[in-house]
Amino acid sequence: MDQAGTDLPAIPPDWLAPPDLAAAKAAQIELAARVVPRDAHPPVRLLGGVDISTTRFDPEGWVHAAVVVLDWPGLQVVARAGASLRASIPYIPGYLGFREVPALLAAWARLEPKPDLVMVDGHGVAHPRGLGIAAHLGVVLDIPSIGVAKSPLVGRPEAPLGEEPGAVQPLLWKGRRLGTVLRSRRRANPLWISVGHRISPEGAVEWVRRCLTGYRLPEPTRQAHLAANAVRRAALAGAAEPEASS
Repeated sequence: MDQAGTDLPAIPPDWLAPPDLAAAKAAQIELAARVVPRDAHPPVRLLGGVDISTTRFDPEGWVHAAVVVLDWPGLQVVARAGASLRASIPYIPGYLGFREVPALLAAWARLEPKPDLVMVDGHGVAHPRGLGIAAHLGVVLDIPSIGVAKSPLVGRPEAPLGEEPGAVQPLLWKGRRLGTVLRSRRRANPLWISVGHRISPEGAVEWVRRCLTGYRLPEPTRQAHLAANAVRRAALAGAAEPEASS
C-alpha cells in the first residue's frame, strides 16, 4: 500500500530518470496524478525542511541537497543530512525535479530520524503540469510535503496582496486555484504556497504560518537553506560529503 492507502504500482525507473524531454513530460503527468491533495499524514512531531544549492554556470552541474529535521513545536534542529551529485539533465525550467530529486533522495537516505511532514523550497502543484519539486519529492517518497516557493512559476494573486504580515490571496491560473500567496513579513516579497502531497491546501498554509519566526521563510526551509549552502561550500572546498548528524 502506498499513496496514502491507495494501491498503486511501483514508480518505474524511467519516471525517475526519463531518457528525453518527451518522456519527462509524460512522467510528470503520471506522477502528478498520484498527488493526494488532502491531509493524510500522521500526528506531526518532527518537521522537515528541504532545499537545494547550486553554483551558477557550474560546467559540471553539481546539485547540493540538504534535508533538516526540526522538533515540533520547538522548531529546534535535531538532525540534518546532505549530499552532492552531478545532475543527469541540464537546467530546464519546469523540469527541475528530475535534476534535483536524485540528490535529495541521497540526502534523505542518510537522514535519521525521518520527519512526519516536509516543507520544500520550491513549488508543489503550482506548476504547469502539477508537479513542482515539492510534489515530485512527496510522491516519489510518499511523504506529506508542502511547496514553499520564493517566486511564482505560474499564476498570479486573485487581487492585490496586502502589505500586512499574514495577508493572503488565492493563487489562480487558467481559472483554477493552485495555491496561496502569503505575506510572511512586512516589506518582504511573499511566499507562494501549494500542496505537495498528502496535505490539503488549507493545511499547507496553516503549517507555514505556524513555522514563521519573524523571518520571511518558515523555519524548516530557512534552516534547509543554510544547510544546503553549507553542503555546497564543503563540496567546493573538497571536503567529504556531509554525513547525517543529529
